[in-house]
Amino acid sequence: MPDLVERKAKRIAVVGGGVSGLAAAHRVVELAAETRAAIDVLVLEARGQLGGSIVTHHRDGFVVEGGPDSFITQKPWALALCKRLGLTRELIPTNPTCRRAFVVRSGVLHPIPEGFLLLAPSRIRPFVTSRLFSWRGKLRMGLDLVLPARDHGPDGDESLASFVRRRFGAEALQRVAQPLVGGIYAADPETLSLRATMPRFLEMEANHRSLILGMRKGMKEAARRGGESTDSGARYSLFVSLAGGMSRLIEALESRLPAGSVRRNAPVSRVVPGGGGWKAVLADGAVESADGILLACPAYASADLLRGLDPVLADELSPIQYTSSATMSLAFRRDQVPHPLDGFGFVVPAIEKRSLMAVTFNSVKFAGRAPEGWVLIRAFLGGAMHPEAYGLDDASLREAVLRDLRELIGVAGAPAFVELYRWPCSMPQYPVGHLDRVRRIEARVANWPALAMAGNAFGGVGIPDCVHSGERAAEKLVASLAENHARAGPVGTSKRANGLDER
Repeated sequence: MPDLVERKAKRIAVVGGGVSGLAAAHRVVELAAETRAAIDVLVLEARGQLGGSIVTHHRDGFVVEGGPDSFITQKPWALALCKRLGLTRELIPTNPTCRRAFVVRSGVLHPIPEGFLLLAPSRIRPFVTSRLFSWRGKLRMGLDLVLPARDHGPDGDESLASFVRRRFGAEALQRVAQPLVGGIYAADPETLSLRATMPRFLEMEANHRSLILGMRKGMKEAARRGGESTDSGARYSLFVSLAGGMSRLIEALESRLPAGSVRRNAPVSRVVPGGGGWKAVLADGAVESADGILLACPAYASADLLRGLDPVLADELSPIQYTSSATMSLAFRRDQVPHPLDGFGFVVPAIEKRSLMAVTFNSVKFAGRAPEGWVLIRAFLGGAMHPEAYGLDDASLREAVLRDLRELIGVAGAPAFVELYRWPCSMPQYPVGHLDRVRRIEARVANWPALAMAGNAFGGVGIPDCVHSGERAAEKLVASLAENHARAGPVGTSKRANGLDER
């Protein structure tokens, strides 16, 4: 970007200090250093804390995560970022001795059969001998071996529930797919888009007809490449965390940004074109000028910021729905928990009518999460399938969780402490057709010079997806400034940019 070198510094304002916004700001700094371009960055965060739902609390030898406790390495962006931040030595794997999970059925925890990955079995014997499914359910799932494939076409979509019922039957949906996949997205499988969340299963059906055959082939290929996984439920061997907790990622990102480039407690009320660039108008009336604006906030917040500027874009953003969720971490002495804790936790199907969505045995999953002789358990609550649990007051929610833990894993007595984190309107929902909406949003954003958007509302809810979204938006925005794509005159003078064109 030679046109930015030896000129007055350009400025990019990032609205939102979650992991997407911080990854974007860090990427701007990296690109400026790599190209010797004069680019400043400013992060405007509405809250007093950076990182969004990534929160780690250290107390009495425990490492308590309020939000995500790990990320998957198969999606390379978060791992690559950790390496560039010098965090490689702090990365820790999941406990290799018990990489499995359980599913509750009639109040009893049953292990997910070895080789059963999210939707389908890749190994026959563990599946056949499992007590998680009835024989009728097993036979219905086995029909996947002979059922024809449905031709969705390259852009066709289907809900998760429809897909699983069609291939494997209602029991597979209720007992495994809903709690496992719904837990990841805090979503209702009846509306969840398979194309937006797990397109590989649609591709597997197209390429192999049978998902069971396709997964078995994939497992054999994986074994030839370097050893067959014994994970059940999810590919736990692909997950890593940071020894000091996930907030280490946020701390490292902030430390790499120039001094004074992050403003906390700085909510933005609107963004407007001005002075050949952009102006971010803060709630207190202050105005920050920038050559480029990167919105890394929830879709509903971006819609509010853009409503007066581009109603069409705002109308595409505002229908993206969010659900609320919570985590509750509880510390017990080991002798208070009679369950062997020989897995990473359990999921609870909605048909079990419990307050819990899922439970993780954090002190088992990762080393160093609890002192010797203690257990750290974390409950997941709320989401689209359990809104009534999230709606309980703190005391009632605590009692409901303790009641379920007593009945399911036998915990006795009171916990040494309880930490509850509520995340209102935090999980975006990807209904069937979501990717079509994303394409319309991207096309509309392209009408505006030096405007970019990032976050979990568009292409994935995990940390790697958020990192990738932020970094890609930063790269596009820097390239836009470098190539001088701004239209003649002040930004936003064209009819198309002002939202007056008819679609």
